[in-house]
Amino acid sequence: MIKCTLILLFTAIAASGQAQPIADTVKTDTAYAVQLNAVKVTAKWRNDAERYRYNQMKFYVTTILPYLNAATRLVNDVNAKSNEPGVSRKERRKYLTGKEDEMRTLFGDKVKELNVTQGALLVKLIARQTNCNIYSMLTEFKNPLIAIKWQLWARANGMNLDKSYDPSSEPDLENIMDELGYPLPHGYAVDQ
Repeated sequence: MIKCTLILLFTAIAASGQAQPIADTVKTDTAYAVQLNAVKVTAKWRNDAERYRYNQMKFYVTTILPYLNAATRLVNDVNAKSNEPGVSRKERRKYLTGKEDEMRTLFGDKVKELNVTQGALLVKLIARQTNCNIYSMLTEFKNPLIAIKWQLWARANGMNLDKSYDPSSEPDLENIMDELGYPLPHGYAVDQ
């Protein structure tokens, strides 16, 4: 039975045309390497409640995508400005204040209308896209007291700003972001 299965497998590999012989150290042996096509696994829910939670999260993520893109751009711009040689702390603070005011005029009222779940998702996704935690950003760009204030608020609402984003703990969120065209940024260890 096993011998028949192996022969069938090797025949299928050879017939597919994707098999390539790799010379082994022994001249008479040949090993075949096969490059398989990527497979996308879609979700299958156990019940309607799971499906509802997933679709609700997807709706929330699509709602906050403009804010995520703007926040990611802002963090990248501020980091680029901060890393320029010869930029003083005062110039960096002035640049940051100007960008903060610009973001507040563009999105201030809309961000205030987000519910707590959308806010938590926005914080997670900003941490995902920038590969750093929000608490350290607040401490660096604002001041430690403001970081502590927002950390206390986050803790009261079941979040932790001082936690780095872990893609393995958020499989549904990762699936949604991948569906929407936001693959996992570089810098994360992915389990194979």
